[in-house]
Amino acid sequence: MGSWIAVWKFLRGLWHVLRGLWTIWLRFPQLSAEQREMRVQAWALQFLALWGIHLQVVGQPVAQGPALMVANHISWLDILVIHAARHCRFVSKSDIRAWPLVGLLATGAGTLYIERSKRRDALRMVKDMADAMRKGDVVAVFPEGTTSDGRALLPFHANLIQAAIEADAPVQPMSLKFIDAQTGETSFAPCYIGDDTLIGSVWRTLKAGRIEAVVHFGQPQAAQGRDRRAWAQDLRQDILRLRDEDSQSGGSASAG
Repeated sequence: MGSWIAVWKFLRGLWHVLRGLWTIWLRFPQLSAEQREMRVQAWALQFLALWGIHLQVVGQPVAQGPALMVANHISWLDILVIHAARHCRFVSKSDIRAWPLVGLLATGAGTLYIERSKRRDALRMVKDMADAMRKGDVVAVFPEGTTSDGRALLPFHANLIQAAIEADAPVQPMSLKFIDAQTGETSFAPCYIGDDTLIGSVWRTLKAGRIEAVVHFGQPQAAQGRDRRAWAQDLRQDILRLRDEDSQSGGSASAG
């Protein structure tokens, strides 16, 4: 029975993806930037609901840009969860642009792509991020550079933090956590690490019981004279603290 339910969830999600692509192709050209952001956030919330994932938001995201948001990275699901909590422009590896369906959705949502295999591309990305923030955008990055299982944070790469310094923009730390709603324990179903395949991770998520995705927003902060390395280390400590705080405090928004 669990497998049939998972297949049904998958098909509903696929239909929702196709509807999202239709909106991007036919409706987005007629919408303002603010209207597109609202559509992306609503679409992400609906997707989570279709897959039985409840969104809990603790704290308040920045109301408007310019701003840079930084978070720990656990899963392919992270981007959907964050979009559901607060629309932003993600910085993602260029490979995602070529993923079937997902790449088209990511591009339509305003994703900025970086060639991680080319070290010099980080310089271009810092400039592009700073330009986007100067125009009032909220940009988001995962400073770990890759996913972990959520129990520990990998070292933060500081290069992209330089964009906030150049744009004189605040940075907001936020933590992500997935919880098994039945047991209250950490759920590792959405993890996408090591030898995990995307299909395998998606299937585990679909077969899992009800999952709570907790997004905990910290306070936006200015550089206050810190260079990118010192700021990255402080942000890492802030995210560790946010992750370990009571995930039930603060306000919440439901996604099903």
